[in-house]
Amino acid sequence: MATMNTELEKQAAARASLAFVNDGYVVGLGTGSTASYAILFLGERVRGGLNIRCIPTSNHSRDLAAGLGIPLTDFEECTRIDVTIDGADEISPGLDLIKGHGGALLREKIVAAASRKVVIIADSSKQVEGLGKFPLPVEVVPFAQALLARRITNLGASVVLRKGLDGRPFVTDEGHYILDCSFGYIADPARLSEQLQHMPGVQEHGLFLNLADVVLIGRNSKVIELHRPHRQPPDSLEGE
Repeated sequence: MATMNTELEKQAAARASLAFVNDGYVVGLGTGSTASYAILFLGERVRGGLNIRCIPTSNHSRDLAAGLGIPLTDFEECTRIDVTIDGADEISPGLDLIKGHGGALLREKIVAAASRKVVIIADSSKQVEGLGKFPLPVEVVPFAQALLARRITNLGASVVLRKGLDGRPFVTDEGHYILDCSFGYIADPARLSEQLQHMPGVQEHGLFLNLADVVLIGRNSKVIELHRPHRQPPDSLEGE
């Protein structure tokens, strides 16, 4: 359960992320408790005159932003995102991530990959020495979930089908299921990513490697800013 200090750290990191948003930007809106704070603070800036358009990564973030009067757009209208602000479940020393606790990992990875800059915000509990403390979410088509659970188990994980509060399988905004896969310490995230990507029926997984440009960590009353040395931004596309 989140403590008061944890919530203050989330809020501090979320407020700090607004320094990366400029007038006229297209902004990717992440999903989850920390990203929700960023959306709330962006709403304040919009009401103060900030001119932005936003692409949300989930129906929840879309509805929150719309309720705050934040202008929304999509990839039909805009194919370039200037900056995305999102949270993470785990952050390694090399700024690789595990994401997906909020159930929006597929859309989150699409938006991150289309962004010129990805800013990750988190409280201090999300920093880890190595990925794997948190179960790795894997988004799968319902038809193949039992087969994929066995295949991922054979990779050394303990696999659980995510359930909703009603006891039924959790369904993502894209109509998929999520397998929460506990590997323990992941010694080679790149290799695991490749193994999962080659399984037919896996739509996406929660290893976000080489995607974060800036990480803002709330730690007590301070915000720690970490940078990845280099990431190739997406090419500018037609039709913006």
